[in-house]
Amino acid sequence: MSSHRAARPPRGGRGAEPAADAPSGGPAPEAEPCGRGGACVLSKLVQLPAPPLSRHQLKRLEEHRYSSAGRSLLEPYMQGYWEWLVARVPAWIAPNLITIVGLATNILTTLVLVYYCPTATEQAPLWAYLAGAVGLFIYQSLDAIDGKQARRTNSSTPLGELFDHGCDSLSTVFVVLGTCIAVQLGTNPDWMFFCCFAGMFMFYCAHWQTYVSGTLRFGIIDVTEVQLFIITMYLLAGIGGAIFSCTNYFRVIFTGGVGKNGSTIAGTSVLTPFFHIGTVITLAVMIYKKSAVQLFEKHPCLYILAFGFVSAKITNKLVVAHMTKSEMYLHDLAFLGPGLLFLDQYFNSFIDEYLVLWIALVLSFLDLLRYCVSVCNQIASHLHIFVFKIKPPNTLANQQGRNHH
Repeated sequence: MSSHRAARPPRGGRGAEPAADAPSGGPAPEAEPCGRGGACVLSKLVQLPAPPLSRHQLKRLEEHRYSSAGRSLLEPYMQGYWEWLVARVPAWIAPNLITIVGLATNILTTLVLVYYCPTATEQAPLWAYLAGAVGLFIYQSLDAIDGKQARRTNSSTPLGELFDHGCDSLSTVFVVLGTCIAVQLGTNPDWMFFCCFAGMFMFYCAHWQTYVSGTLRFGIIDVTEVQLFIITMYLLAGIGGAIFSCTNYFRVIFTGGVGKNGSTIAGTSVLTPFFHIGTVITLAVMIYKKSAVQLFEKHPCLYILAFGFVSAKITNKLVVAHMTKSEMYLHDLAFLGPGLLFLDQYFNSFIDEYLVLWIALVLSFLDLLRYCVSVCNQIASHLHIFVFKIKPPNTLANQQGRNHH
C-alpha cells in the first residue's frame, strides 16, 4: 500500500467465507489458458477445492468503486518520477505483472539479508544492505506505476486492487523484517517482536478503517515516506554498520462507519475485524513468552515469516470483505500453523518446537498461496480477463462497462 493510490483506480481481495450464499454456480469461463507442460497441473494443485467467493460476493465486486482520500508529503514530488517511469514501460506489459515483479524483487533481496542474519544480530556484507535498499526502491517504484499502467492500457479491473493490496500485505512482512535486520534488533528480542507485529498491525488497521468507512485514507506521513526512510536505514547499515497515523486509523474505525448505525460497509460491527488480528497477535505473544527453548530469540526471522504469512492472509480477507461488502468470519485455516505451535507447547513440547515452527511456516505460506491463486483466478474468470496479460484492444472495448481497475 502506498500513498500514490489516492490518485489511481482500484485493484481487490476477499474477506468473507461463503456461508449462506452458495459458491458461484455454473461453469465459469477460463480466465487464462493453462498452457503446456506442468504449469496447468501446478495451477490446479495450489487452488482451493471450492471457489472462495460466492455468487453474491462476485456481483458486489463488480459494483465496487475505489475510494481514497488524502495525500502524503512526498507524493507530489514523486509523481514526476513515476510518470517518467511508466512512460518507458511497454504497453503490452500487464499491471499485475509489474506488481509481482516488484514484490519478487523485494522478497529476494530481503531473503539475502535473512540468509546472512538469521537471528538479526549479525552483520551482513555491504552489498547485501545495498541490495535491500535497491530492492525496496524497485518495489516502491513498480508499486507506484502499476495503476498508471492500467489506465494507460485501458485494462483496469477490480482484480488489480486485490492484487495490489495483496502484494502489499506480503511485502509489509518482509519490509519490517528487513528493517529489524538492518538495525540488528535481534539483540533485543522484545523490541524486535514489538516492531514487527506493530508494522503488520498498522497495515491491517489501514484496511480495517477502509472496511468501516469505505474509503482508503492516507496521512501526511504514509507508506511512501516510510519506505524511503527504510531505504536510508539500509544504506546507513551498509556504510556504518549495524506510529505516524495510528491515532487517525482508530478515530475512523470507531466513528467513521458508513453502514447502518455507524456499522461497516457490510453492516457488521466495526470491531469484528479486531478478532482476526487479535488472535494472530495473542498466539504470537503466548508462544513467544511460553517457549521453553527461546524459539523467537533463536529463530526470529522464521518466527516473523510464519506469523507474517498468517497476517497477510487475513489482511487479504479484509480487503475482499471491503470490496464485496461482506462479513468476515473468524474460522480460517490460516490459524492452523500457530495453533500447532500452541498445542505443542501446551503438551510440553513433545515435538521439537523448531520443527513445528518450520511446519507452521510452510502451512501458513501454502495457505496464503492457495487462497491468493484461487481468488485471483476466480475473479479473473468472472470478469473474463487475464491475471498477467492484457487483452487485445478490440476485446477490451466490449468490456468497458465492467472493468474498473
